[in-house]
Amino acid sequence: MHMNSGLHGAHIKRVLVEKTGRCEVRSKLNEGYLVHFTKQVLVERRRAADLLTRAAATILLAGPDAVLTSHTAVRLYGCDAADDAPIHVLLPYRRRLRSRPGIVVHHSGWEPEQVEELHGLPVLSLGHSLADMLCRARSATAFACLEQALAMQPEDVRPRFRGLVAECVLARADKRGLRRATTLLELATGLTESPAESWMMVRLIDAGIPEPVPQFAIVGMDGRERYRLDFAWPDVRIALEYDGYAAHEGRECHDLAREEDLVRRGWIVVRATAADLKDPTRLTAELRQAFLRRHIAV
Repeated sequence: MHMNSGLHGAHIKRVLVEKTGRCEVRSKLNEGYLVHFTKQVLVERRRAADLLTRAAATILLAGPDAVLTSHTAVRLYGCDAADDAPIHVLLPYRRRLRSRPGIVVHHSGWEPEQVEELHGLPVLSLGHSLADMLCRARSATAFACLEQALAMQPEDVRPRFRGLVAECVLARADKRGLRRATTLLELATGLTESPAESWMMVRLIDAGIPEPVPQFAIVGMDGRERYRLDFAWPDVRIALEYDGYAAHEGRECHDLAREEDLVRRGWIVVRATAADLKDPTRLTAELRQAFLRRHIAV
């Protein structure tokens, strides 16, 4: 069965029947080669879980005036901190397609120049998709995606890109989430090195901890970088090191020696783990104690 009518393994059932015949389509469904994405759209079973296949199936279902947006768009641009399910699709107000399991439908207007083609699919621009997430998605996820998007830009372009996203936020007809989006934009630097570090930044700010400097360099007397701290409050020499990702695996002895050297240099070192992302109570209490040692109440 040659399926040349599909898009990333997704097929409009009516078109497939016209090309190959109803019996052939029924046979492939019975064999399990094809499965229903919806009543109108079929997908190849071996690709049914793929993001591109589900995104393509959603576009085929929604029609030619549909655009991928929010988590789905941002992930297609390369930000893997975004959720890969459900698929987020944007439609004009006149379209009445409803959200369903696996698909979230958004309604709004957009201009043709705000849409790009990625992998043969219509995708809302990265700036507008990030703006939607900053206003509507979970703060930690939206911020992690913004950090990843900034990190993709050359360093000298990052301020301009952040300004572009801010313009997209202000241009939204729906003003809900504007204050939160503005706060997250002000925090963003593109310097955090993992989604977990981005999530940690949001947890700290939400808990009332002063904004840290991410990826702060400790420089030796010779002017060369000795260490790079995950987060730091350099004015009071407090460091936060996050041990929950691969860069620290198998490096316990090295990390301990580094911490001892930092303490000799007058730093207070607080360590965080993945468990602190779920419940930051212990971490924020330890950080507050560190600030109290510097005679600062937070």
